[in-house]
Amino acid sequence: MTARTAPTDRRVDRVVAKVDIGPTPMSDRSALIIPPGDDSWTDPFLLMGEERVNQPGFEWHPHRGMETVTLVLDGALEHGDSMGNTGVLGSGDVQWMTAGRGVIHREVAARAEHAHVIQMWLNLPSRQKSVPTGYQDLRAGGHAVHTEPGVLVQVISGEAGAVRGPAVNHWPILGMVITLDPRAEYRQVLDGSERSFAYVIAGCLTVAGRTVRAGQIAWSDPVSRQGDPTTLALSARDADEQTKVMLFSGRPIGETVVAHGPFVMNSQAEIVQAYRDFHSGKFGSVPRHTRLPAGG
Repeated sequence: MTARTAPTDRRVDRVVAKVDIGPTPMSDRSALIIPPGDDSWTDPFLLMGEERVNQPGFEWHPHRGMETVTLVLDGALEHGDSMGNTGVLGSGDVQWMTAGRGVIHREVAARAEHAHVIQMWLNLPSRQKSVPTGYQDLRAGGHAVHTEPGVLVQVISGEAGAVRGPAVNHWPILGMVITLDPRAEYRQVLDGSERSFAYVIAGCLTVAGRTVRAGQIAWSDPVSRQGDPTTLALSARDADEQTKVMLFSGRPIGETVVAHGPFVMNSQAEIVQAYRDFHSGKFGSVPRHTRLPAGG
């Protein structure tokens, strides 16, 4: 019998503040949390943005070769796609969309209201870029929950404590939203081969000893080979209010990324083919009835 290796404490390699873009034609306010284009520093996470969606929102547009994870912080987000799916996501709901081989979809504020959302794009390895398109609507009440004194962990994907999140992944991803009471502490076990980030939605905390404030993202790069356990320590610093943080982790895919607009592939030729397939109708067509009933 061999002794189990004690988890290694992780460090924070960099802390980056989100970049406010301001109002856009699609939303009242837009910000980039993970800007696109620095794939070697963020792999397997491609980009992440924060939006306060009003009207018209993000009307019909295509995707291929990646997944999106959308967290609704407040309001109601209506979605629809070229396969005929429609629905409304409310506060705390998460949608995990696999664009795969191709989809046309839309995201707008439901019933002409508003939606405060965070959306992240996840890369897929080349062998899985053409998987079937699919949706997972992960309702707030259906998230797996792990609790410790002063800590609530809502697990979206992967494992925390003794619970597993409901998301089904093409590429293994750990994802959760953690709420910490003032002065509360929490340690999350992570695979040493994974790249992790903690994005502070509200409040202030220390991540592996580094101070991270609301609107900042702390990155922890891979530290060892796959299977070696590591821990990331979080400690809420705000004495007056709860701290809320997104914690995600995944092993880098390590492939060339060629992205153009809504398509994420491995070569320019594949991007050209994606546009050709989209314009020839292989992604499906926009449904005639594009909005839910006013009371839906």
